[in-house]
Amino acid sequence: MHIVVAGQGYVGLPLAVRAAEVGHHVIGYDVDAHRVQQLAAGHSYVEDVTSARLRAMLDSGAYSATTDASALAGYDIAVITVPTPLRDGVPDLTYIETCARTLGEHLRPGATVVLESTTYPGCTEELLVPILEEASGLRAGDDFLAGFSPERIAPGNKRWSFDGTPKVVSGIDAKSLDVIKGFYDGIFQTTVPVSGAKVAELAKLIENTFRFVNISMVNELAMLAAALGVDVWEAIDAAATKPFGFTRFTPGPGIGGHCLPVDPMFLSWKAQQDLGVPFRFAELAADVNRHMPDYVVRRLTEALDKRGMPVSGSRILLLGLTYKINATDLRESPSARVAELLVSLGAQVRGADPNIPDGDDTKLNVPLVDASAEEIAAADAVVLLMDHARFDLAMIEKNAPYVFDCRHRLSGPNVETL
Repeated sequence: MHIVVAGQGYVGLPLAVRAAEVGHHVIGYDVDAHRVQQLAAGHSYVEDVTSARLRAMLDSGAYSATTDASALAGYDIAVITVPTPLRDGVPDLTYIETCARTLGEHLRPGATVVLESTTYPGCTEELLVPILEEASGLRAGDDFLAGFSPERIAPGNKRWSFDGTPKVVSGIDAKSLDVIKGFYDGIFQTTVPVSGAKVAELAKLIENTFRFVNISMVNELAMLAAALGVDVWEAIDAAATKPFGFTRFTPGPGIGGHCLPVDPMFLSWKAQQDLGVPFRFAELAADVNRHMPDYVVRRLTEALDKRGMPVSGSRILLLGLTYKINATDLRESPSARVAELLVSLGAQVRGADPNIPDGDDTKLNVPLVDASAEEIAAADAVVLLMDHARFDLAMIEKNAPYVFDCRHRLSGPNVETL
């Protein structure tokens, strides 16, 4: 089949390459010219797709990348994987709207459009479908098919592969579901059909809200435990020995990425818009996590004060700037807020992250350095924000005068744990 995957980021590129590998002719469409140039040159910027895999599909002719919307004509299935950020707590759906209009202009009878971008329950039928109908002059259900299938990308996850993770699928009607399920059956080992698009949309929000709320809970517990003089990490380990009714979550400097800080707010916004009621758990969790970087900086400031060093003028090295372990993604990373607060207090801040590709803009406005023994020894304080596998933890323990460890990975008289 002729497949279009609109959006060639962390979600779209793995899908496009995998669809090409199983025998489809795939066009990766993106409005970012630089990104398309990288793809056309065989360079993958997504960790779950190696450049070798990408080049193999380019060389075979099964995959190509373009910014030219006219190249989308004649598609059988188009999948939308564009960003859906929040702007001041309100979902920004302009990427979906623009993409839907573009795809609608090339929509032909019998074709199918699938939305994968995370959104609120009802978006597929209330926003996407009407735009497709208006742009194409066709009627959903009668002339073309549509549905929603939430992405479940977990960058760097070695246990659950892209195609090994069960895929939830839905359609606006029975025929749409049948076609969409058939497409994804050829890509994923397991598909999970549900009765409608709203169910699939809500399922995605439930998945991420579950993690969001539980991480927020242990983050607040970490603050309370520290004030009470209790080792929260030991307590969590003890609780995790219960073989039922408990899922282990651990504290950190805050939540980042394109999902957890964003997705629960879609449901909160929708509940307020349509029902006039708040989604209290999500809003409370968001409030806790917004303040975790502030708590990290406060703890660090107190530790430096005890050592007779004001934070102003202190040389501080932040280790691990991405939002997730072993990932390259900086979106919504709490490291940005930690750096901003420390700089505002007059600290001399540096950052180190071996996973950030050369030339990437960290938007941290602090110098990037290597996590060398010399750099670590020269710091008044080292803050372990993310415990990437490429960090030499033993070397950090040996050389750092003081470490504030947000991940409970280090030990010794010079180490203090979140």
